[in-house]
Amino acid sequence: MLVVFHSKPAAEVLMFAHHALPILKAAGKDYTDTLPERGVITYEQLPQAIAGIERAMGMDTDPEYLETDDDNDDKEHPIAQPVSFRQRAFPLLAMLRLSLKDKSDVTWEPASTWY
Repeated sequence: MLVVFHSKPAAEVLMFAHHALPILKAAGKDYTDTLPERGVITYEQLPQAIAGIERAMGMDTDPEYLETDDDNDDKEHPIAQPVSFRQRAFPLLAMLRLSLKDKSDVTWEPASTWY
């Protein structure tokens, strides 16, 4: 399922539910195996959610992400590289930070079929 996150001060964030689930778990949502179709992170929950995602991003020790040698021509093409937790979580984390400044909730729902 494709879900879209909404918040007044930020652009929509679109993501597959199975990719959003670990991010929302890090944000403190107590989901087991599946993401509910609709949900909310209230303004009051935002500081805890942001801290949880930042903590999980800090534990993301993907060696490809940490590599600093940009001159290595033997690297795998970027399209073939896996996407790390840190990379997946960043757009939603940015939305949460903007929502905290604006004192807005963040909601999600199934994406419409035209996406």
